[in-house]
Amino acid sequence: MGGGRWLAGLALALIVLTIVGAVVALAAQLAPAALWTALGQRETLFAVGLSLRTSAIALALALLLGVPAAYLLARHPFPGQAIVETVLDLPMVTPPLIAGMGLLFLLGREAPLGHVLADAGLTLLFSPAGVILAQTYVATSIVVRSARAAFQAVDPDFAAVGATLGLAPVWVFLLVEVPMAGRGLLSAAVLGWSRALGEFGGTLMVAGATRLHTETLPMAVFLNIASGETEIAIACALVLLGLAFVMLLTLRALAGEPSSLSRKPARHARLVP
Repeated sequence: MGGGRWLAGLALALIVLTIVGAVVALAAQLAPAALWTALGQRETLFAVGLSLRTSAIALALALLLGVPAAYLLARHPFPGQAIVETVLDLPMVTPPLIAGMGLLFLLGREAPLGHVLADAGLTLLFSPAGVILAQTYVATSIVVRSARAAFQAVDPDFAAVGATLGLAPVWVFLLVEVPMAGRGLLSAAVLGWSRALGEFGGTLMVAGATRLHTETLPMAVFLNIASGETEIAIACALVLLGLAFVMLLTLRALAGEPSSLSRKPARHARLVP
């Protein structure tokens, strides 16, 4: 038992040290003054602003579409639901580059839908709207999966009580189900936002990589590494890491996980003869 615990501890230390080592090595590439200068560059500020704006809009769209869909999947099973859920999970397992390629062909000028959008004067491809489209595409699947689990954790008897009180189904959903699944829905929102904020491959295909136009934080890292301007690339990477760290802490707080300082040691169970 002691040897197994030692090996497990060694594996844990190896994983943690590798992650911490990569972050420290990245941060150590710039002196504090150089980092501060890079963070103040126009390109960095543009990338931060665009990423925050587009990911916020993408999250709103993902919640608007994903939460009702998740409620339907959790509360009203239907024939073929397993196939539908598998399709919804595809964006989570498909490389974003391939997903972006599909969206590019779906919305291109040669496609029927692309013609309709062009006639309506809507420009999605190679624009900030394309960034939002790619981010929404990848975030919605995560929101649906997480929100569905949140609704499934709510006792359906509460909804039944609301219905017996005369509430219409839409009000049961808004006044009973959503508040009771609130913590899980907040977790779904954080996960969806983090996925949208870090989206790269789909954005590259759908919105392109144009400086100061469709340049999100991941795109800024890519463009500046490719051109040898490592200072801005590192600054943008550190901003992304900082945001990811805050999101993970938020998820732990929403999940109600105690910190190591507040966690009480577990007592050993005794076998009763």
